[in-house]
Formats: sequence, C-alpha cells, structure tokens
Amino acid sequence: MNKVEGIILDWAGTTVDFGCFAPVNVFIDIFKNAGIEVTMEEARAPMGMLKIDHIREMLSMPRISNLWIEKYERPFNEQDVNILYANFEPALMASLSDYADPIPGVVEVVQELRNKGLKIGSTTGYTNKMMDVVVPNAETKGYYLDFYITPDETNSFGRPYPYMIYRNMEALKLTAPWKVVKVGDTISDIKEGINAGVWSVGVIIGSSEMGLSLEEFNSLTDSEKEAIISKTEQSFRENGADFTIKSMSELPMLIEKINNLIVGGKKVTC
Repeated sequence: MNKVEGIILDWAGTTVDFGCFAPVNVFIDIFKNAGIEVTMEEARAPMGMLKIDHIREMLSMPRISNLWIEKYERPFNEQDVNILYANFEPALMASLSDYADPIPGVVEVVQELRNKGLKIGSTTGYTNKMMDVVVPNAETKGYYLDFYITPDETNSFGRPYPYMIYRNMEALKLTAPWKVVKVGDTISDIKEGINAGVWSVGVIIGSSEMGLSLEEFNSLTDSEKEAIISKTEQSFRENGADFTIKSMSELPMLIEKINNLIVGGKKVTC
C-alpha cells in the first residue's frame, strides 16, 4: 500500500523519561568524579548515541578536552573512555527503573497507531542490559512495542548509523524506507532517520534537546514555553528533520499528512 507502514520510536526523552534525565545526570557525575566539571548542555549534546560513544564525544569537545589535558597533563585516550564507561554503566543501571515512566499521552497514541494497523518499532542508545530494566518497567505501565533493538545487535554501530532502523524494517517486514517514520528527541535521532532514508521527526516537549523536566516545563509562562518550543524546533529543522511535533499526541495527524504526501508522489523530504 502507498502509505506509512511503521513507526520507529526512540525511548528516553521521546516515549519514556520526560526530559531524558536518567543518563544525563550520570554523565555529569562520572566526569565530576574524574575531576572535570561539565555543563548540562555539554552532557546533553551527544544524547541519543551509544553511551560509550557519547562519552568519547564529550571528551572530544574542545573545552572538556582542554580541561582533561590541564588535569592529567596529556590528551584523553581509549583507556580513559573505557574507565569512564565502566563507572557510567553501574550508576545508570542503579537508577534506570526510576526513569521508565511513559511520557503523558504516549501509551494512548501508540495504541491508536497500532489500531490503525501500523507496526511500532524502536531504536535506542541504551545497551541490551539497560533495556532489560527499561522495557519490563515500561510494560507494567502500559507501554509496549512490536520490536526493539540496541546497538549491541548492530556490532556497536549506534546512531547516527542507520542499521538499527534497517533491523526494525526487517523484523517488522516494512517494505520501503519512505513508508517508515522515525521519531526521536535528539539530533542523533534525526540523523539516524536521515541516514536510513526514512521520514525523520523530532518531538519537542519532553525532549533531551529541550532539556527540561515536566515540572520545569509546566512552571514556564506561555511566552516562555513558546520561546523554548521554537528554539528546539529550529534545532531539529537545522539538522534536517522533515517534521517536528510538539508532543506525541500530534503524531497520528502527522502520519495522515505524510500519507497524503506519499499518495501525491513525495518520498522522504518535502
């Protein structure tokens, strides 16, 4: 059929863990324990990547790289990456179950899409071990998918590589990239979708890119909300997103829009 067949969703910041706080807090802590003070913005910038790649990306940032040289009198190396990751994983595992709550409205939207015959898959920057905690906890709260995969199963080639999306397409028997929509909350998600040749959508409210907790977002004035929504949307657009949505509640309507574009002969970008 000439329409969208499947949706591939990210996890933290998109469907669970409003604001994507589980990993970001741990990234800040492990660098602090190594004597390097990093900012929330620096910790969030590579979000969505495989977590060891995220650490490597942070260490490559000029400011952090220079701080590392000042403290250790040498540039960082792969042993440093591995040591930081060895500290990161158990700290994250200890808190993950507290960050598996579905973002408000997500369970209902996913069920609506499923009722329309769409397959629901997912990709993530978490490992299999991490997802062994997240998935069952999310399922107890009503959120479940037809398929999920981690970079562990694509030879550690996580985002922005497209391979996890391809594995979703294979498992869910989706027939063409232009019949697939990828939804995520980070620039890495957007680039993953672009590299796979699927429709790439950024979700704004609750995203890591926005970087606010539910309480922080709700405390903003209407004008402040509009400003940060606009800023986040611009970031997604500048990095190639085909579309943005404020929240997952807008996804069913967007799917109908994409279906109309497909019928009209559009493939991925419009």
